[in-house]
Amino acid sequence: MSNASGWGLTARLVTKHFGALGNRIAEAIANFDPETATEADRDRLVATLRETAQLLATARASFDKEHGDVANLQNLIAGDERAAEKLAERLAAGTISEATVTMFCDELEGNKARLPQEIQEEADAKAYMDELQKIVDALSKQLAEFDAQAKKALQALAAAKAQKDLQEMRLERQEQLNGLTSMRGNSTALSALTRRAEAVTNEAQGLRIVADIGQKPLDQQAELDAIRKSVSQPETAGESALERLKRLSAKTPA
Repeated sequence: MSNASGWGLTARLVTKHFGALGNRIAEAIANFDPETATEADRDRLVATLRETAQLLATARASFDKEHGDVANLQNLIAGDERAAEKLAERLAAGTISEATVTMFCDELEGNKARLPQEIQEEADAKAYMDELQKIVDALSKQLAEFDAQAKKALQALAAAKAQKDLQEMRLERQEQLNGLTSMRGNSTALSALTRRAEAVTNEAQGLRIVADIGQKPLDQQAELDAIRKSVSQPETAGESALERLKRLSAKTPA
């Protein structure tokens, strides 16, 4: 039920019995949009729904009364119609006065004449009740749609917030890692130690080169001395004991 044109009878009935409330209900149904409504709009919708529900409760009670009146009147008429046959017999037999029968007939005719009016009142009460029920259903549906939209929006908001928190956490971790990487690569103390180690290594290599250059002549001289010494000494390898004695006992030339 999206606009007032779909329930003209309701608007007429409600306006007739409750004045401005009918217009307010029509406006609430016609103009409420769950997707764009605010919390204030929802509050107004709830208030209208509450008033309409109270009217519906009253209308149900009224219909029940009208329905009961019609049922009672119909039962009374049906009973009097059955009694009329017996009264006709008693009147013919002279066991009941004509005045009593006349009063009975007047009441029966009056009840029959009143029955259509009672039936119409019952029908009006039912139509009023049914239309109010439609209004309550329409307002309830709109309220449910609003709450569904609100729930969906809250879920979307919660999901967006969770995503935001996740991205913020990722950025924070990246910043921490970047900070550690930067510290590792750009630490002044570490850089100074690295440069000092390189310098000492270079100095050691230089000293080794110099030492190697100075050591080479010494190694060469030692090699020459060893050659001279080996040449100046006689060969004694394989010398027998007798030969050795003769060599030692020989006089050195003057």
